[in-house]
Order: sequence, then C-alpha cells, then structure tokens
Amino acid sequence: MNIVTQTSVRVEAADTAAFLPGRGLRELAYRVSGGMEIRLYWNADEDSTSVEVWQPASGELLRLEVPRGRALEAFYHPFADLPRALVAVEGG
Repeated sequence: MNIVTQTSVRVEAADTAAFLPGRGLRELAYRVSGGMEIRLYWNADEDSTSVEVWQPASGELLRLEVPRGRALEAFYHPFADLPRALVAVEGG
C-alpha cells in the first residue's frame, strides 16, 4: 500500500468530482464521516484504485493506493491498514 500525505487546498467544483481529466481518475464513491470526506477512485490509465481522505478543518489530505480487490473495504475503513508508525500515539 502506497501512502501519500499532504496539506493542500481542495478545489470544490462539481465537474472535478466525477472525472479528473489528465489524471485518468474516475470517482466511484463518496461519503462524509466525522468531518472527513472520503472518496474512492479508479485510475483508468493504470487500472488501479485509491482512496482519498480529506479533512477540511485541518486542510490535510491522505491518499492511499489500495489493491482493487480491497478497494471498497478501504473506502469504508481507510485507516484500518495504515502502518503502525503513522498511527502511533506520540511518545508511545
């Protein structure tokens, strides 16, 4: 699983939600939970899937490349497979 984290400003435009030209991404699913926006994408160019978790309050964006067979599970539980180093409590 590849993980990319960044702080960014998200463009909120209706035409970017379903298809992102140039990136070959198609949005398959979207949900909001606990103040976070979670999206499931399929990359047509690479035939791969990824999950994006956006937290508007902090401006943080987390992208997870996930195996196609586990894409829906990752969409509903995006933090389940994060390496322990990323979710470890500070000082622990």
